[in-house]
Amino acid sequence: MTLGALTLVLASGSPRRRELLGRLGLDVAIVAPDVDESPIPGEPPPIHALRLAREKAHRVAALHPSLPVLAADTVVTLGEKIFGKPASRADAATMLAELAGRTHVVLTALVIRWEGREATHLEAARVAIVPFAQPLFDWYVATGEGDDKAGAYAVQGKGAALVERVEGNVQAVMGLPLAPLPALLARVGLELAVDGDRLLLSRRA
Repeated sequence: MTLGALTLVLASGSPRRRELLGRLGLDVAIVAPDVDESPIPGEPPPIHALRLAREKAHRVAALHPSLPVLAADTVVTLGEKIFGKPASRADAATMLAELAGRTHVVLTALVIRWEGREATHLEAARVAIVPFAQPLFDWYVATGEGDDKAGAYAVQGKGAALVERVEGNVQAVMGLPLAPLPALLARVGLELAVDGDRLLLSRRA
């Protein structure tokens, strides 16, 4: 690691989020917190996403108080209904059948914590799923790709076959929009510096 550069702790076990950050060349450490992601009854989806992202950030920051921590939570919602990770393949099939032919909203909440400071960001994207076609949806559920995904699909994988269009930042659907990061980091006293073909995270001058 370059002298003066900071390691960013990603409070998530998501390979998608790690891959997105990896595109920037940042030094990233992975710490996946154990957080109960069950919604509180009556909790609006944006509040739910921000609450979970904050809880993840707080837990990991307590373990690594000297390092900046980035946490995220992604919520798939149709109206006020939150679609979490399916409990089974049958549950995944039920979720996808409900989303089919309709446009739903995906919310990704980002939280940065560093040296007692915190900054948050909420990104929303609208996703239209193709009308229901039994063979296509049966095939997708059987691939298992959506087993651990909110809403039971992955737009960056085979699930792209189910997505008619995305309105907004597709990275929000993947779980970590990169465009808001520079401004978010600046709010806690950090910045991204160019180092050849990669970016480094450092304290703002």
